Amino acid sequence: MTFTTSITFIYDCSLERSFKTPMFCDVSKVHTGFGLMPKVTKVSDDEHWGQIGSTKKVYVAQSATQKGGFASVDKVLERIENEYWKIEVSDFQAWMLGFTKFVGEWRTMALAANQTKIDYTYTMHAHTALFYPFCWLFTKLFWTTYMKRVAENVKQLAYSNEPYLYA
Repeated sequence: MTFTTSITFIYDCSLERSFKTPMFCDVSKVHTGFGLMPKVTKVSDDEHWGQIGSTKKVYVAQSATQKGGFASVDKVLERIENEYWKIEVSDFQAWMLGFTKFVGEWRTMALAANQTKIDYTYTMHAHTALFYPFCWLFTKLFWTTYMKRVAENVKQLAYSNEPYLYA
């Protein structure tokens, strides 16, 4: 079973910055922790990050739901330059309400020279019907709020011309 949530917003910066910043920035400045979600502290094994099929290991701080350390693996599933990213978050090292993976999509569309529309979607995959109500609530309430916080952090990095960690 899957649970999907989406948000749409506008960034007042170039299409290129809107497209590259969420994937090529320092992810610890984007995933800063919120409620159940611990802060990302670092990544490793990311030498080819950004290429289709590339992966990176994600590490988090200790929290109420995580012991800290290695938490999951991110993988680039699709990339259409200046238009679309699709990634998968999986190999969770802590129990995640029965979720087996999260699939994120970041779609950009230029509206003007320095204005970009972003459609940001996550589909959560779960395997246990017993947790359906919790998975639905997590996705629709918590994850949507978390996505808005992530999008705001990405926007601040895009606007400040934060250097990219990857090419």
